[in-house]
Amino acid sequence: MSPVRTLIMGAAGRDFHNFNTFFRDNKEYEVVAFTATQIPNIDDRKYPAVLAGSLYPDGITIYPESELVRLIRDLNVEQVVFSYSDLPYNYVMSKAALVNAVGADFRLMGAAATQLKSTKPVVAVCAVRTGCGKSQTTRRVSLILRDMGYKVAAIRHPMPYGDLAKQAVQRFETYADLDKHECTIEEREEYEPHLDNGVIVYAGVDYEAILRQAEQEVDIILWDGGNNDFSFYKPDFTIVVADPHRPGHEKSYYPGETNVRMADVFVINKVDTADYANVLTVRDNLHDLNPDAVIIEAASPLFVDDPEAIRGKRVLVIEDGPTLTHGEMKYGAATVAAQRFGAGEIVDPRPFAVGTIIDTYNKYPEIGVLLPAMGYGDKQMRDLEKTIDNADVDIVVSGTPIDLTRVVKVNKPMQRVRYELQEIGVPTLADLLKAKFGK
Repeated sequence: MSPVRTLIMGAAGRDFHNFNTFFRDNKEYEVVAFTATQIPNIDDRKYPAVLAGSLYPDGITIYPESELVRLIRDLNVEQVVFSYSDLPYNYVMSKAALVNAVGADFRLMGAAATQLKSTKPVVAVCAVRTGCGKSQTTRRVSLILRDMGYKVAAIRHPMPYGDLAKQAVQRFETYADLDKHECTIEEREEYEPHLDNGVIVYAGVDYEAILRQAEQEVDIILWDGGNNDFSFYKPDFTIVVADPHRPGHEKSYYPGETNVRMADVFVINKVDTADYANVLTVRDNLHDLNPDAVIIEAASPLFVDDPEAIRGKRVLVIEDGPTLTHGEMKYGAATVAAQRFGAGEIVDPRPFAVGTIIDTYNKYPEIGVLLPAMGYGDKQMRDLEKTIDNADVDIVVSGTPIDLTRVVKVNKPMQRVRYELQEIGVPTLADLLKAKFGK
């Protein structure tokens, strides 16, 4: 039989992983194209031959997802593999209907076909949506494991927005490594806090090669998930973070519910700022979907260096980009801090936006009066910088996990909002991890 002509729909992450683990050396399939969406500047490129394997000596072209119907027809596609995350079920099934209507099969790949087995124990931290608090949970877990005497590496869900061949395996131990790999704001937001805690970070494109290198220097692999995707590695212990600010999303977004059903423990985060009726709704939904998992409630306390600097001021609020865009959050840590510490006004940044920041507002109009810290490349970082420069405000309040001044020039006073996970009651994550991995 001829190989099944396959197209992979993605966003520069799960798509490449599904290809690498299942399709790369599989003669029963021929991957004729990737399509890309969600992330700027990743379409109109190629998945390079050096990563694509011997069956694809010319690499594989990456097209904009807007060309999906044409590609299915022109390339005689028989199967479309949907491979990106944090989407409502009606969106996913609408894509399935479109693909089926043009004549192709629609496929969602599961854990058995795509998860790699490690020679070391794996703790996975995943979530039901983008912006639930995975990063602070992962940091908490890394410190617990380190205090237990283990050397840990955090392997982060992919964000390969540059030269894919050069980014196949990336290792970060110092800030100089971030500069060496020309990391975007989005990458720095995930990597810098780990480095500040003395935890090595791996990321890239080829997650088997990444895993085998990390296994050589650590005792435990810590999967640091992205969006609401499930782990690339077969976990020994899975922690899934849920957000009571978005009740009901734990059972209505893909593949967040997959994580819910695979979890060993849930962390319902941000209970300190949520309506407790919503906390109870999330708790009930999680229990209904996975009654065997332990449920922990946690707060996400905020810290700023000088709260009085915010009081009464006209404030520009900057929040984590993906949390506002495909995460669909209406506010974040900086918004809460500005309100809590008495900001006189949160100023609408849209009249001051330029370039790709305008494009972001046009694509995600629900963002409203917040400025997403978009920085998928140098041009977008410069547009972010110019937007901040233009803003007629007294002070900037930044809720991104990094010091923005490392990558953009801020010409105004700025207060950086920090936040960490704080479990409430027992058991704690430390109790559960010690029970699982205690020496």
